[in-house]
Amino acid sequence: MDQKILSLAAEKTADRLQKFLQTLKEDDLANLLQNQAVKGKAAGALLRAIFKGFPCSEEAGALRRLKIYSCCVQLLESGDLQKEVASEIIGLLMLEVHNFPGALLVELASEFVDAVKQGNLTNGKSLELLPIIFTALATKKENLAYGKGELSGEECKKQLINTLCSGRWDHQYVIQLTSMFKDVPLTAEEVETVVEKVLTMFSKLNLQEIPPLVYQLLVLSSKGSRKKVLEGIIAFFNRLDTQHSEEQSGDELLDFVTVPSGELRHVEGTIILHIVFAIKLDCELGRELLKLLKAGQQGDFGSDICPFSIALFLSVTRIQRFEEQVFDLLKSLVIKSFKDLQLLQGSKFLQNLVPHRCCVSTMILEVVKNSVHSWDHVTQGLVELGFILMDSYGPKKILDGKTIEASSGLSRMPNQHACKLGANILLETFKIHEMIRQEILEQVLNRVVTRGSSPITHFIDLLSDIIMYSPLVLQSCSSKVTETFDYLSFLPLQTVQGLMKAVQPLLKVSLSIRDSLILVLRKAMFASQLDARKSAVAGFLLLLKNFKVLGSLSSSQCSQSIGISQVHVDVHSRYSSVANETFCLEIMDSLRRCLGQQADVRLMLYEGFYDVLRRNSQLANSIMQTLLSQLKQFYEPEPDMLPPLKLEACILTQGDQISLQEPLDCLLCCIQHCLAWYKSRVMPLQQKEEEEEEEGFYQDLDDMLESITRRMIKSELEDFELDKSADFSQSTGIGIKNNICAFLVMGVCEVLIEYNFSVSNFSKNKFEEVLSLFMCYKELSDILNEKAGKGKTKMASKTNDSFLSMKFVSDLLTALFRDSTQSHEESLSVLRSSNEFMRYAVSVALQKVQQLKEMGHVSGPDGKNPEKVFQNLCDITRVLLWRYTSIPTSVEESGKKEKGKSISLLCLEGLQKIFSVVQQFYQPKIHQFLRALDATDKEEEVEVSVTQRAAFQIRQFQRSLLNILSSQEEDFNSKEALLLVTVLSNLSKLLEPSSTQFVQMLSWTTKICKENSWEDASFCKGLMNLLFSLHVLCKSPVTLLRDLSQDIHGHLGDIDQDVEVEKTNHFAVVNLRTAAPTVCLLLLSQAEKVLEEVDWLITKLKGQVSQEIIPEASSQATLPNHPIEKAIIIQLGTLLTFFHELVQTALPSGSCVDTLLKDLCKMYTILTALVRYYLQVCQHSRGIPKNMEKLVKLSGSHLTPLCYSFISYIQGQKQVSSYQHLWDPCIFLFSRTCRVDQASCLSYSSSSIICLHLQNKKSKSLKHTGEKKKEKTAAGPTAMARALRETKPIPNLIFAIEQYEKFLIHLSKRSKVNLMQHIKLSTSRDFKIKGNILDMVLQEDEDEDEEGTASEHEGQNKEPAKKKRKK
Repeated sequence: MDQKILSLAAEKTADRLQKFLQTLKEDDLANLLQNQAVKGKAAGALLRAIFKGFPCSEEAGALRRLKIYSCCVQLLESGDLQKEVASEIIGLLMLEVHNFPGALLVELASEFVDAVKQGNLTNGKSLELLPIIFTALATKKENLAYGKGELSGEECKKQLINTLCSGRWDHQYVIQLTSMFKDVPLTAEEVETVVEKVLTMFSKLNLQEIPPLVYQLLVLSSKGSRKKVLEGIIAFFNRLDTQHSEEQSGDELLDFVTVPSGELRHVEGTIILHIVFAIKLDCELGRELLKLLKAGQQGDFGSDICPFSIALFLSVTRIQRFEEQVFDLLKSLVIKSFKDLQLLQGSKFLQNLVPHRCCVSTMILEVVKNSVHSWDHVTQGLVELGFILMDSYGPKKILDGKTIEASSGLSRMPNQHACKLGANILLETFKIHEMIRQEILEQVLNRVVTRGSSPITHFIDLLSDIIMYSPLVLQSCSSKVTETFDYLSFLPLQTVQGLMKAVQPLLKVSLSIRDSLILVLRKAMFASQLDARKSAVAGFLLLLKNFKVLGSLSSSQCSQSIGISQVHVDVHSRYSSVANETFCLEIMDSLRRCLGQQADVRLMLYEGFYDVLRRNSQLANSIMQTLLSQLKQFYEPEPDMLPPLKLEACILTQGDQISLQEPLDCLLCCIQHCLAWYKSRVMPLQQKEEEEEEEGFYQDLDDMLESITRRMIKSELEDFELDKSADFSQSTGIGIKNNICAFLVMGVCEVLIEYNFSVSNFSKNKFEEVLSLFMCYKELSDILNEKAGKGKTKMASKTNDSFLSMKFVSDLLTALFRDSTQSHEESLSVLRSSNEFMRYAVSVALQKVQQLKEMGHVSGPDGKNPEKVFQNLCDITRVLLWRYTSIPTSVEESGKKEKGKSISLLCLEGLQKIFSVVQQFYQPKIHQFLRALDATDKEEEVEVSVTQRAAFQIRQFQRSLLNILSSQEEDFNSKEALLLVTVLSNLSKLLEPSSTQFVQMLSWTTKICKENSWEDASFCKGLMNLLFSLHVLCKSPVTLLRDLSQDIHGHLGDIDQDVEVEKTNHFAVVNLRTAAPTVCLLLLSQAEKVLEEVDWLITKLKGQVSQEIIPEASSQATLPNHPIEKAIIIQLGTLLTFFHELVQTALPSGSCVDTLLKDLCKMYTILTALVRYYLQVCQHSRGIPKNMEKLVKLSGSHLTPLCYSFISYIQGQKQVSSYQHLWDPCIFLFSRTCRVDQASCLSYSSSSIICLHLQNKKSKSLKHTGEKKKEKTAAGPTAMARALRETKPIPNLIFAIEQYEKFLIHLSKRSKVNLMQHIKLSTSRDFKIKGNILDMVLQEDEDEDEEGTASEHEGQNKEPAKKKRKK
């Protein structure tokens, strides 16, 4: 039968074939086709013949053809066919689809849809036909019966696709169905339907099935819905990541982990690669991804910003077209995240409204952690992002030797956090990815070398962390490190010291690196540049510290750990102790040569010897002998010779240039500290051995110091040629020399004071010597101060750092103020009898604390050891606190005759600085610091919190402040009161805002502000700042602002002199003297912060609306109950009443008025932003809340009219000035128009310009008549600039008001609520210049002085240039 059909099909006409096929039953024909297909015998030819015999032109033939088609579909699904046969049949079926009539196509497509919904598909092979069927159906223009009605082919296709997507899909056919849709012509609505269906299927598939599905979905996205595809993929993996982290955290008891970590990360990596590949082919998909990143910066991050999406963004940076944009957006996202976090931390108002959300930095570090799972496409982006953050937000320029941040104020901390995040990214990436280590190290070292003029401490710290992680790993990169050493001579000293300290662990494990460094340092030792030689000294000293000789004291016996324990290698595994000793002695020989170089090099050597001795005690003999031989060059050996030191030899004279050759005071200081350390640590261990010879050096040094002390006391200033008659001016060589000698003598005195006190053992004679040395120091200091005071300029803008060590200052203060031992009483009375000496001791303590605040360390031994400095700081604080609380300033000053600050006031100043420094550098040790201040809390078992300890200290200072406030007006000490307020501000930061102690502090401060009316501006400002800093951590300060504005209004009066203002007196601290500008400016700055918070909230709400985060609501207004909106409206309403008071206040012209105008402008700008937000909200068929209507009404009745009155008041004040006569012709020249735009506001300023133009014209004519020639010509440009500056805020305010009213009109139309019923439209304030009248006035002006016509024309020609300058 099959042969007959094939032979008939071969004929030219199909008549006989049709007749024969009509004789066959459908089942017989289907069985025949099935048998031939299964056997693989010419099934394609048979099927082609059957289709030829059943033409679609006949209804019966079309129906028979449909049956055959359905049979073939079932045959394909059976899976019994060979692959080649199945492909041939599918190809034939595809070709025949377009021949079907529309009705049969609908039936055929419905069969497919039903099969999918009912799960009747076996292998899904037949699904390849469905796109052709849908395509053919869409081309049918006639109406087709579908369901109960008739639809066009396109509409039928749409209904079938909706039906298909609304049904259940078997998970094994999801990928095939998705792939099928890419060949179907779809409308945007149909694409969205399909995409939504596929995205819902993600959660029902196995993890390994998702990458191919995502690939097909991305291909499908080229038809549309790119945003929905990306959002869906990101949201799905965000949920998976969240679920996975919850499972790993162990918060819930789970029997099994849903997804293994490694498998999830590998799938995510594959998905990211698919998306990046799709973006390369479809740039529009990349643009949509960028839009998601931009949207994530506004409002809540939602699911758009998560570890998965950040990894995706970083991978996209490999595409050059998007690289710069993505990095810029990520950088701004990071800094915005930190700024938002800072804003939230500083405002309880925002904390109550906005829930805590995950920080972007945490997400990025999570990406670094996840990238270990073969995310090579993410790694490069991470490295680049890390360096971008460090480059952009690291410390910036060096100004006067100090590092300054890129921007000050609130943005300082976010910048620091962003820079630290960049460093953490690079460090963690370095730890995880071996392949990228070389590149990271090279880039860090390149920045260290090439950015010598900029601060690079953040890169040095990163390099140190990298090396400390594993120095053995970096041996493979040793060539890059040694190459960096070649540039040491050209780098700043601070950079060299940081770099050397960072690479220190490498020197212990790599012989080649150490040898390269030594070679470079030896060359630098003889370089022509001074900085290069100083760098060489710094390098050699570092080597001496860290290559210990056998027999040196262990790290535990030293005051500071060497830090080698972190290196994870044995220090002596490579170098024997003998080699170390030889190596160190060679370095000592090199350093001795430095003693013949400049003073700066010698100074560095003296400062470093103490640390070397402490870390490498076996070098003591070499070091001490070197110092002894150096001292002998400047020491007078004769016991009766005065003075005992050769100061002339310390000074170098080269022609007219006089400079310091030998820092003798530093040499003595180094000897004194080294000697004291050796006698206390090394000699007790050597007493058993009784090494007489070696002790000779130390005995010689002791004898020399004793002799110098004795003879310095005997010496008069005349012996040094430094008496009052000496010349100390900086303009003469003798004066410069005398200044150098004077500072040397003062330094020597300080060194000897410390030496004699330390060896005194509380001997009265020694203390008398100490006092005598101090008197010498003070006498010389007084002469220098007196001479400096008489000169036109100060000789030294900053006093030299004291040579007293911080440890000694601590011991001295303790002895002076706290030592009550009976045996010490008599000797200490010698020092205590001198108030000058005690004041000097406290002053040096203040100097040390100030040095710590500015530099992060102090000079002297152990000055760079944070632990030692902290311990000394605790001791000093304890003494100063006791001294201040025991002897109040009022008691001390009552019998005071000396000039200068009292000791108690100095103690208070020191406490204020210390509390600030501890919070800046020792934040983790706050608890330990406060515990050290409490002398009674030595053995308490009950743990006391930081809040409780801080509250105890606060109460002491509160009592002191109350005592001052209760004193008579003439006895009020404003300096002390201000210092106390500053101390209280610092301590209040340690209180937990939720604690009762904090509430008590706030209540106390509020009470002080309400009850005390001292007319001291600085004290008032400090107290108000304290009040606001406490208040914002409890609630919003808007009600406080309103009350204070009423007080200001009451004291300063109304702008309308006929109105009598009732005084409210909420806060007594506000009075006629402090109201303006002190309190007024403070309130305006606080109001500006509140406006910033409100602006931030409005921006957040706008982001939520744009992302459709707010749920759809019914026609009734649900938004009034939205807590954020309600809070915004309340804040703005209260602020509006605040401004309502201030714009009626007769403020003095100047900063108060200018700031108020700017804040008013910002107020209207934010009101406009809120109105525009509700314009967005109204698009979602929601109304505006009643509160908003009330706010608009309040602004129209209580603020806008008063703003115009206030502007008139300001103008009235200006017209009283000398330019009164210029305003009249301006009013005459300008007429009003009806336009309302920004240009109208700017024309307000133009009136001032024209006035001043006329004035300049007049001044030019006066010049030629000889009247006030110089004054008039100079007054023009200056007055013009001042007028422009003063009038600029007014046009800005008017424009802001007009914009607000403009958008109110739009909102009224859209919301169907008349919001303008309480708004009186503002008067148009723009002007139109009448040219004819202007020409007439100018002509009259020219006619007045015919003699100076030519000069006048010159003046007119110069005017345009002057106008350009003022733009």
